[in-house]
Amino acid sequence: MQSASTLLHAMRQIVLDTETTGLNPRTGDRIIEVGCVEIVNRKLTGNNFHRYINPERDSDEAALAVHGLTTEFLSDKPKFAEIVEELREFVQGAEVIIHNAPFDLGFLNHEFQRLGLPPFTSYCSGVIDTLVQAKELHPGKRNSLDALCDRYEISNAHRKLHGALLDSELLADVYLAMTRGQNSLTMDVAVEASSVGEMLDAGPLGEIIVLAASSEELAAHEEVLAGLDKNVKGQCVWRNYAPQG
Repeated sequence: MQSASTLLHAMRQIVLDTETTGLNPRTGDRIIEVGCVEIVNRKLTGNNFHRYINPERDSDEAALAVHGLTTEFLSDKPKFAEIVEELREFVQGAEVIIHNAPFDLGFLNHEFQRLGLPPFTSYCSGVIDTLVQAKELHPGKRNSLDALCDRYEISNAHRKLHGALLDSELLADVYLAMTRGQNSLTMDVAVEASSVGEMLDAGPLGEIIVLAASSEELAAHEEVLAGLDKNVKGQCVWRNYAPQG
């Protein structure tokens, strides 16, 4: 039987970001870059996924200014159909973490649909939108990736242009910082039980050591209480808690 710590912490998460030719897949915009960062048990594994993709069209001028990936640079890169199996296998069964998830999922689901495949989200165990999380944690404040990096003191000085892998790496650090307190209630000890619901013996307590106050310490304490009695012109409240007997 698996230990309780294994059951509680065996979680695989994928932080994902894309770059695209524009803002709307319904008008023909395509994905040009996918970056994924793997987290297992809240630790970065270094097992990442990164692909540039030939979108078979030019990027909008505004989008090009954001990511800097030119048509010439992307012309010899694989098409989405050539990387879809790798991507599908990489995210299979994982919880996917995205900043502003509807944008990326809209493109990914559209690309999968173009190939006659089930939606991208059908391969994931769930989706976390860190933009939604950030708005709940920091209402009324800026919650862009850059703003969150500043808030959680994560260096993004090397982020001159948007990049799917770089942004996923930054978002992974932000997510771990933003959710750091959420795993404080879990136990890191292995607990074995022969059946569900069985009460486990916690074992004997260690010896409790009691150190009694010395006569000098007791005299000093009495002196303090006497001073308080004098100030209140009677018996101070602490006399009520004096040991009896």
